Amino acid sequence: KWFYRYLPGVGSGVEIEFVDPTGSGEYRIARNPDEKDALLTIPGAGLTLAEEMGLANKADRVANMGGTGMVGYLREQDSPFSRLQLLADLSRPPQIKFNDLASAVNTPVIEDNPLNFDVRVDFFRQSDERVITAFTIQTDNQNLVFKDSGGLQEAQLNIFGKITHVSGRRAGVFEDPVITRATTEELTEAKGRKSAYQKAVALAPGRYRVDIIVRDIASGATGVRHQGFEVPKYDPAKLSTSTLVLAVKLEGLGDQPAVGMFTIGNAKVIPNVSGTFHRGSPVGVYMQIYNAGIDQTTLRPAVDVEYALMKDGKELGKQLEDWRGNSESGQRLTLSKLIDSRGLTPGDYNVEVRVRDHVSGQSLVQSAKFTVLP
Repeated sequence: KWFYRYLPGVGSGVEIEFVDPTGSGEYRIARNPDEKDALLTIPGAGLTLAEEMGLANKADRVANMGGTGMVGYLREQDSPFSRLQLLADLSRPPQIKFNDLASAVNTPVIEDNPLNFDVRVDFFRQSDERVITAFTIQTDNQNLVFKDSGGLQEAQLNIFGKITHVSGRRAGVFEDPVITRATTEELTEAKGRKSAYQKAVALAPGRYRVDIIVRDIASGATGVRHQGFEVPKYDPAKLSTSTLVLAVKLEGLGDQPAVGMFTIGNAKVIPNVSGTFHRGSPVGVYMQIYNAGIDQTTLRPAVDVEYALMKDGKELGKQLEDWRGNSESGQRLTLSKLIDSRGLTPGDYNVEVRVRDHVSGQSLVQSAKFTVLP
């Protein structure tokens, strides 16, 4: 049983009970308190003392009859109509807060004051039928309007996104206000940086379209993006990988809970949507490998992973992954590497991650491009 002090669109003091009536491990919201009585419909099993003495029977439980034969008292929130109303409220789609953005996302209007932003879509396997789809939105702070708020300079964006299946069925909606803050002294430096936002949604394999609209509250500048994408189907018997992500920030969570924005597994990964890095800044490489073979003698992944840095079709260097100390299973292996860019000259580069499974003999290569600026 879960207690929520407040749920938007539902109310305050909400109690939700989950039961497993089938015994299969699939928990559902209980419609009535009798669902958790596993022995209710089994004759002669799970009897109370009064039922063993013949003073009551199991039907009295359903009728909510007390020991005196009178209908027992219920809290108002436990009455059948209140429970049905709670179930209807929980099943209702979340109420949209940014109605102006929701109505404008499909309107083919040319903005007089456009706001530029980049969108990236990454995929990470959750199960055979579900894939975590991460939408990352990145804007240049120099395009935002900062205003003083309590001594701090703030720029606020309202973000609205709608995910639609190729059949036209709506698969999800996300909306959030995003605030970027800086002190007066840091404002000039902050405007030279970028701001990023990410929303992760579990989707079934298939073709989708995402419509995203971003609006600067202070200036009213608005940007709209329409992007199609295909959620991959991961074969449980085939070697596969997630999206190869180039990150501006890549660090382990340690003992911190794996929750919050930009959290993937046990790491915090902030993608670099534009793919540009300043010389001296580390280039983070993150990827997950699925269904890798395990060497039964060493109980370690029987997989070779090689990182190769390319420029103009020529290999500049490569490095092998060291699996020592890795405690992950072959169902999912995590690759996390930082490339030192201090020795790289400005220009375009390509990083390749080459994977070879010695158990199945399968191999694959994932690559990503990035640019080093002075």
